[in-house]
Amino acid sequence: MTSLDLITIGRSSVDLYGVQVGGRLEDMASFNKYIGGSPTNIAAGAARLGLKSALITRVGAEHMGRFIREQLIREKVDVRGVKTDPERLTALVLLGIRDQHQFPLIFYRENCADMALCEDDIDPGFIAEAGCVCVTGTHLSHPNTEAAVLKALRLARENGARTALDIDYRPNLWGLAGHEAGESRFIESGKVTAKLQSSLHLFDLLVGTEEEFHIAGGSTDTLAALRAVRAVSKATLVCKRGPMGAVVFEGDIPDSLDKGRTGQGFPIEVFNVLGAGDGFMAGLLKGWLTGEDWPTALKYANACGAFAVSRHGCTPAYPSWEELQYFFRTGIRDKALRKDGALEQVHWSTNRTGEWPQLRVFAFDHRMQLEAIADEAGQSSERIDEFKALCLKAALDVSDGRHGYGILCDGRLGRETLYKATGTGLWIGRPVEWPGSRPLTLEPELGPDLGGITEWPVENVAKVLCFYHPDDPAEMREKQEEVIQRLFAATRRNRLEMLLEVIPSKVGPVNDRTVADIIERFYEIGVYPDWWKLEPMKSEAAWANACAAIEKHDPYVRGIVVLGLDAPMAELEESFATAAGFDLVKGFAVGRTIFGDAARRWFAGAIGDDEAVADMVRKYRELCTAWDTARARAGSGGGNGR
Repeated sequence: MTSLDLITIGRSSVDLYGVQVGGRLEDMASFNKYIGGSPTNIAAGAARLGLKSALITRVGAEHMGRFIREQLIREKVDVRGVKTDPERLTALVLLGIRDQHQFPLIFYRENCADMALCEDDIDPGFIAEAGCVCVTGTHLSHPNTEAAVLKALRLARENGARTALDIDYRPNLWGLAGHEAGESRFIESGKVTAKLQSSLHLFDLLVGTEEEFHIAGGSTDTLAALRAVRAVSKATLVCKRGPMGAVVFEGDIPDSLDKGRTGQGFPIEVFNVLGAGDGFMAGLLKGWLTGEDWPTALKYANACGAFAVSRHGCTPAYPSWEELQYFFRTGIRDKALRKDGALEQVHWSTNRTGEWPQLRVFAFDHRMQLEAIADEAGQSSERIDEFKALCLKAALDVSDGRHGYGILCDGRLGRETLYKATGTGLWIGRPVEWPGSRPLTLEPELGPDLGGITEWPVENVAKVLCFYHPDDPAEMREKQEEVIQRLFAATRRNRLEMLLEVIPSKVGPVNDRTVADIIERFYEIGVYPDWWKLEPMKSEAAWANACAAIEKHDPYVRGIVVLGLDAPMAELEESFATAAGFDLVKGFAVGRTIFGDAARRWFAGAIGDDEAVADMVRKYRELCTAWDTARARAGSGGGNGR
């Protein structure tokens, strides 16, 4: 038995993808940052499909190298084989989408970290854990990297593991074309053909486009090239034919490509071909390594390639296993897959990184309340950020590096504190609403087009509080809904999660259906929050109705947190006892109960920093204990399980 299904070896880079579509790379004004490099993409794509994958490569000892490592961990790829090179920089690639046929790119790979991979980087014990070792052609282009690849393949074969090659031919990376020819996919070269053919016998599976088999076989006649490859390798050959799908040859090569084994294809609109082959390979490996027949494996591969072709970026475009099954059930509803809203919702929600089964949030995003406290004490509002820094210290003291803790902090009166919190491991929610506004308006810093949200770190969760009631006048309801719809669209466009907080009790009478009806309405207008923040409902029926409404529309929702409304501790404990019985409720987001007294005394000069922190630590810890106790009691009693 092996602990890893797959180890990939080779290139690892940061892809800087031009956001603008339809222009030259020269005209790109902004870029999205993703992980890249064929083996890196394959490892991440396979992990999304449920394989236990790992990567062997090198990255630089700098920010981009750390980004690759951290993102791979988020993608659940084993990074024990990712070495940090102290001397070389992480490779970069600049890419763009010109039209359906042109995808300009520039490789920044001069003496890059991944091309310094050597035999010493191949740990026999690590290779022994793998059921399959998959390599790509670029790392056969240099003696040092070739030696590392050959060592890994030899060890894999000695262990009885499978071996696979994605030919991944880039003439530019074999020194056959200049920097401006990064888009080039084929240049004849007897030297490259000879180098590839010297190792083809080491593989059980060979995968490539027709052009890639041309270089491997030394002929621009595809059948002749496949026969030349067959003469030196007994591997199963998978030839990708673009829109015509792919064909598999397990034995002799027939007189027509059409006589190979095939799988279901998916005719969709071509948006971006970059990374499609890596997505295809991830799907193919999923089928091959789990014992599926070739038609099924090709179905997986073709579907994964179709997703990649229809979306922006490489790894970000690849589907989760849940998404793939959803797609097989529903079929193609829009040939531009990225425009299928329901499919994109499944894609987003099943590929979010990080898990939060419990969430205990110290909320000090309060602006109006802290301005009032400062004003009452005769203090400038400029000191509010200073106080919020104390709140952050209290949160970090209580969390003590453990997962499942978070904060709510704003960027107007708590900007420096917010910056300090980013990267600490805390869950971070950031409010966007203008405090107390009804109808809902947003913080001016976001701008009328919500463009300000592009400045946010991707780990910030956009939190919006709306005083909304089902019985609101139509004009009020429409104004508030329009703001939230625009915010939802902006968060998704900028890869940010969103928390929607609704408080109906402040503006109208409530019953056991009120919150559930609000939830139903927002889903009806196409708003799918990652998180819900709900007031502490006292009846089990109200909680049951709310949870049922969410689960009906979004089975992948992150969950619910309970707000505090400045309630005393005893009242919060009582509300926790009811809410904790529902699995969808993950924790709380409470503020004034924790910081209220400390803030008033600190601004008045009655206590110093240390006393304020100590008081907030004590109250925050008490709340955490109260929640954990309520959850444990609900679990031991069977809970509501809803």
